Amino acid sequence: MSDCCASKGTELERLAQQADQRRVLVIVLLLNAFMFVAEFTAGLIAGSAALMADSVDMLGDATVYGVSLYAITRSARWKAGAAVAKGLFIMALGVGVLVQIGIKLETGVPPSSTLMLVFGGLALAVNLYCLKLMWRFRSLDVNMSSTVECSRNDALANAGVLVAAAAVALSGSFWPDIIVAGVIAALFFRSAINMLGEAWPLLRRVHTHS
Repeated sequence: MSDCCASKGTELERLAQQADQRRVLVIVLLLNAFMFVAEFTAGLIAGSAALMADSVDMLGDATVYGVSLYAITRSARWKAGAAVAKGLFIMALGVGVLVQIGIKLETGVPPSSTLMLVFGGLALAVNLYCLKLMWRFRSLDVNMSSTVECSRNDALANAGVLVAAAAVALSGSFWPDIIVAGVIAALFFRSAINMLGEAWPLLRRVHTHS
């Protein structure tokens, strides 16, 4: 009887944790989807490659959180597969940022530093809040670990946009915007490689034992 109660208690605790994960992921998904629209629009108006790259990062995160939501109640194989999918998607986003940089290099017009500061600061506040919500789940499994990795990289990218905005305002040059967009692309590639490096061996191991 006591074993049965203990088993039920463990299962209820697991289900409660899954429900908590789901609630947090829904919140951060909605926040990132909203910020993608706001920041991408601001990036177009400001003519900022860094701001647009940062907004694409938000889109990537919204997608990543959606995949993570789907994987919560799935098996270890599904979770590893989801992490691999996220890694490949983020790598594709990095390529997209490089394309944006190429377009910006052709125009050569300095962006609006004011819009960069406002929306870069807003994006940083949102990402820090998302990171705070998800931090306690970071060691739960490979799915949540990769999700927290995304949010942490976002905060670094947001800080980079603010630095670029200040540098553009002081110098009147478009190069700080280009440089930070390049750093954001590098963060995409680094994050993707880390995710794939962790998830791919796990996926193969789970697949071998299934």
